[in-house]
Amino acid sequence: MPEPGKKPVSAFSKKPRSVEVAAGGPAVFEAETERAGVKVRWQHRGSDISASDKYILAAEGTRHTLTVREVGPADQGAYAVIAGSSKVKFELKVIEAEKAEAMLAPAPSPAEGTQAPGEAPAPAAELGGSAPSPEGSSSAAPSGTTPEAPDDPIGLFVMRPQDGEVTVGGSITFSARVAGASLLKPPVVKWFKGKWVDLSSKVGQHLQLHDSYDRASKVYLFELHITDAQPASAGGYRCEVSTKDKFDCSNFNLTVHEAMGPGDLDLLSAFRRTSLAGGGRRISDSHEDAGILDFSSLLKKSSFRASRDSKLEAPAEEDVWEILRQAPPSEYERIAFQYGVTDLRGMLKRLKGMRRDEKKSTAFQKKLEPAYQVSKGHKIRLTVELADPDAEVKWLKNGQEIQMSGRCSPGSGGLGRRWGSPQPHLLPISTHVSMTLWLSAHLSGSDFLSSCSCPSLPLSPFVSGSLPPVGNAPMTPSVPQQVHLRVHRCQAHPDHQPVLAGRRCSLPVHGGWGEVQHRALCQRLKDGVELTREETFKYRFKKDGRRHHLIINEATLEDAGHYALRTSGGQALAELIVQEKKLEVYQSIADLTVGAKDQAVFKCEVSDENVRGVWLKNGKELVPNSRIKVSHIGRVHKLTIDDVTPADEADYSFVPEGFACNLSAKLHFMEVKIDFVPRQEPPKIHLDCPGRVPDTIVVVAGNKLRLDVPISGDPAPTVIWQKAVTQGNKASARPASDAPEDAADSNEWVFDKKLLCETEGRVRVETTKDRSIFTVEGAEKEDEGIYTVTVKNPVGEDQVNLTVKVIDVPDAPAAPKISNVGEDSCMVQWEPPAYDGGQPVLGYILERKKKKSYRWMRLNFDLIRELSHEARRMIEGVVYETRVYAVNAIGMSRPSPASQPFMPIGPPSEPTHLAVEDVSDTTVSLKWRPPERVGAGGLDGYSVEYCLEGCSEWVAALQGLTERTSMLVKDLPTGARLLFRVRAHNMAGSGAPVTTTEPVTVQEILQRPRLQLPRHLRQTIQKKVGEPVNLLIPFQGKPRPQVTWTKEGQPLVGEEVSVRNSPTDTILFIRAARRVHSGTYQVTVRIENMEDKATLVLQVVDKPSPPQDLQVTEAWGLNVALEWKPPQDDGNTELWGYTVQKADKKTMEWFTVLEHYRRTHCVVPELIIGNGYYFRVFSQNTVGSSDRAATTKEPVFIPRPGITYEPPNYKALDFSEAPSFTQPLMNRSVIAGYNTMLCCAVRGSPKPKISWFKNGLDLGEDARFRMFSKQGVLTLEIRKPCPFDGGIYVCRATNLQGEAQCECRLEVRVPQ
Repeated sequence: MPEPGKKPVSAFSKKPRSVEVAAGGPAVFEAETERAGVKVRWQHRGSDISASDKYILAAEGTRHTLTVREVGPADQGAYAVIAGSSKVKFELKVIEAEKAEAMLAPAPSPAEGTQAPGEAPAPAAELGGSAPSPEGSSSAAPSGTTPEAPDDPIGLFVMRPQDGEVTVGGSITFSARVAGASLLKPPVVKWFKGKWVDLSSKVGQHLQLHDSYDRASKVYLFELHITDAQPASAGGYRCEVSTKDKFDCSNFNLTVHEAMGPGDLDLLSAFRRTSLAGGGRRISDSHEDAGILDFSSLLKKSSFRASRDSKLEAPAEEDVWEILRQAPPSEYERIAFQYGVTDLRGMLKRLKGMRRDEKKSTAFQKKLEPAYQVSKGHKIRLTVELADPDAEVKWLKNGQEIQMSGRCSPGSGGLGRRWGSPQPHLLPISTHVSMTLWLSAHLSGSDFLSSCSCPSLPLSPFVSGSLPPVGNAPMTPSVPQQVHLRVHRCQAHPDHQPVLAGRRCSLPVHGGWGEVQHRALCQRLKDGVELTREETFKYRFKKDGRRHHLIINEATLEDAGHYALRTSGGQALAELIVQEKKLEVYQSIADLTVGAKDQAVFKCEVSDENVRGVWLKNGKELVPNSRIKVSHIGRVHKLTIDDVTPADEADYSFVPEGFACNLSAKLHFMEVKIDFVPRQEPPKIHLDCPGRVPDTIVVVAGNKLRLDVPISGDPAPTVIWQKAVTQGNKASARPASDAPEDAADSNEWVFDKKLLCETEGRVRVETTKDRSIFTVEGAEKEDEGIYTVTVKNPVGEDQVNLTVKVIDVPDAPAAPKISNVGEDSCMVQWEPPAYDGGQPVLGYILERKKKKSYRWMRLNFDLIRELSHEARRMIEGVVYETRVYAVNAIGMSRPSPASQPFMPIGPPSEPTHLAVEDVSDTTVSLKWRPPERVGAGGLDGYSVEYCLEGCSEWVAALQGLTERTSMLVKDLPTGARLLFRVRAHNMAGSGAPVTTTEPVTVQEILQRPRLQLPRHLRQTIQKKVGEPVNLLIPFQGKPRPQVTWTKEGQPLVGEEVSVRNSPTDTILFIRAARRVHSGTYQVTVRIENMEDKATLVLQVVDKPSPPQDLQVTEAWGLNVALEWKPPQDDGNTELWGYTVQKADKKTMEWFTVLEHYRRTHCVVPELIIGNGYYFRVFSQNTVGSSDRAATTKEPVFIPRPGITYEPPNYKALDFSEAPSFTQPLMNRSVIAGYNTMLCCAVRGSPKPKISWFKNGLDLGEDARFRMFSKQGVLTLEIRKPCPFDGGIYVCRATNLQGEAQCECRLEVRVPQ
């Protein structure tokens, strides 16, 4: 299953790079695609480039080349290559010839070994940017030039970091530029070395990270600067840049060269492991030690010559299979090369089927088995058969003799013993614990004969990812190996594990029962020296439960040795053998003898298709021209010489780069003139196909197809290859069925035949005297069909048809469709792919992801054979997408396009508290509450239905949905008994209904009228003038009662007072209250002869008028006495007091002297001598102060005192005064149960005696009444009055001058 990730999938495995080329020279750009046959377009400044004299376009397999001839200033600029949906941009810069020569002078030539095998030589101008400078420092991106940001950058990078080279001790800088015009925040950039090492944690003296931002171009610059480079700095690096919703990364490599003197030759580069694999493709991040010298190639030359000599000396009659069967696995490769065996995999399979002859033992006729297995707590019996029944037998465990006990009891079977007859010896063991057990049977005076072990106990090596070993001998794999060691009680026995140099080796150790505990401390040693984690990450330790791994990255010859794992319970040992990597020659070049004007072809095949080489003629490098052509396709290297002349007779050699080997052959020129009569023989095709109808040749897409057809005939026949152009209908890609594969061939028709004659390219034909070879590199679907081979000469003709079928993975299915979306599930349906790849579709794999996520999750582990699947366990309210893969015997197709986004939504639950609110003769009023669970889909509304009792047909009470939680169902039959139900709906559908528990009879019920007077309307209602009056009084009664309003017993008149009635309440509304609206209102509800009444008291209040007759009665010293009369209008409410203010005549600023003053006279003290004052008085009540104030007309001057003070003669005044009430008692209406106070104010001199009476009875002795007197204010408090306390209350004041009294009426109401 492909791993969904954030990185975009590119169609290119190798991308072209920007170069600088001297004016007049050629510029070559190379790109490699992931698959062969992909259509590639080249563009210059947004326009497509077509082949011409200026531009040369070439395509060979997956490699595509653009050559720009005679580069000029007009050719520089931005170029792009497009394959499918992938687009890569690069630049061409043209420099003057003089500058180019100056740049090329110090740069090493590409042939000095710095180029990776399999990579074409780059132009000199391109190498100049990455070659080591004389000062020992280099920069991957020159800082002097700032590339312009392209219009549509690929990913986030404007400029990616490039590969670089540096000498030891030098410095280098890698630069990455990120476009910031569309970013709201600066991007996050991380630098990595290898796969996991974050360089931000390694910042120090030798490594710095810098970043900057250019506001003009809006480009971010990020730099990685390495100083004092060491060989350990070489390897693969990665730069990752991420924003809020985007991600991009770029890989680059650093090569560190050894320091050289000015006269030294660059011999070391021939033995350097580079960080690039063949063809310049990216390799894994584990190649972190690239750049380490490898002298193994020096040893390969001698071994190659020795093997070559031994091959010549080997006798032809030797049996190679017998030699291989007797040889150890480490010698298989040498023997195969010596005897010319090229199919190593087939050789190993055949060896595996051959049984190795076991050594015959003179003492044992039947030995112990190699391994035994038994469950814990059970018994095990070990049996051997002896040749001598009288021989003495000993059983040993771990080298110690086993004594007879209750657990181990040796014995022998058989009743009659005869000489020479086999007698079995038994060893039953009761196993209670898991342990390592070695049992050996010995005879007296004899050697060790046999051994065995419990299978789950000793060290058990096995190789993962490689071919099966032959017998018990280890073998050399061609892929990274892992040696797994299972350790029990840490007493594992040593074994060795071979691995190739430069590969990755993993030594895992697993502990069994009671052995290496989960938290036990472990110590890892190599040859007795403890291993530690180094900065280069040479060794990695991994722990998975009781399994311990030791991983060695890039194994070298120095890593060979004995490794140990020590714990508190013992130790485990293993041996690691590192073998050198060798280049295998599958087919060497052979001597040729050709005539004049003939063609000579030297061809060889090696094991590594990425290895390049040089052809030599008499020791000198051969330069290709129009007559001499050199080609390299895969593992085959070929030298073709047309029109051979006597000068071409020489020794030709092929030298692979990076390997110390040489393949040589001699070309003999033959010029013989012989007159003879040719023997004519008709041509014939020698194919092993009875009936001349060969079987269908099946090839997997992408693999190499090679058809080798032997031919004969004299004179040499002409071979013609033709392909029948067919057309047919593709079979529907259904899951695997029993239909025959040839059923689809019946729908094909032959229209034409295409002649195949190319000798180069992906599809080519090579013909020799005795055979014709048809080769297809990277087979595709278009290569499928019937090929006709025709051989002709003057004598006759022969023809054979070959059917080729190309099978591939299926096409991607169409986007799946989503249906039946539920709360946490949905049904996914899809169509089969248009093309099944030539093999039946075995099933499908389904994946899903959240819409805003990049991680796809697989939904099935077993293949789905149907075209639909129910996806479950989704989160409600989250938007998902799905996609599907088709799988056949070849593999898995590309993913289908994502489905339309969908959201799992469940319907809401049922509404709650459904109740019948009202019933009439034709209507029913329902009400309910919203459902407890609504879900992510929200709530669209409710539907109401009803049905007759005993009937199952529900009738919709309303067309559509209602958003309210109540409804009046109308037009119902009178007297019917109905059931009602309500459903909640959302976008997922309708939820469960809620139904009334009992049937409802549609008939109106008589109900007595009753007013429900609110509490706040049961006392006097005060409103200010101008405020609206809205008195709402609910009532009950059925049928609808008649409502009547009256004021003071008279019907309401006028437009200012309006009444609004509804079936459940009545409203008295006055838009703007006035004083005339004050009074007592009465409302009456009546049904026939039944009625109910309620009384409301409305008091409309206003601000009082100003006080009257303000006068200055006296002024003395610093004091002024004022007196006034109460206001004429008190605002229809009780006065709260007066506010007295003064103002200086000079400033006329008013200051408050007294506030909430209740008397009608006062003294203003503390006036300033010599100033004149004005005085004014405001009256106050509940509404507020009066709008105007009573003001003195003339100012009052405070006279200055004279030099001598003559006190005036005052006449003795009589201050005696009869009692008088300045504030009388007011009528009150109170509610029973609440404390009430009656207040009044009295004056008199001498102080009068106060008495309180109720209905003529003195209240002085009653404890329920409390009387207070403070500064003339008299208060009577009545505690929690009851209706009995209502009546007329009198306050009487008496002194020597007379008496006075005032009375009021108190009404005590009982709340209803």
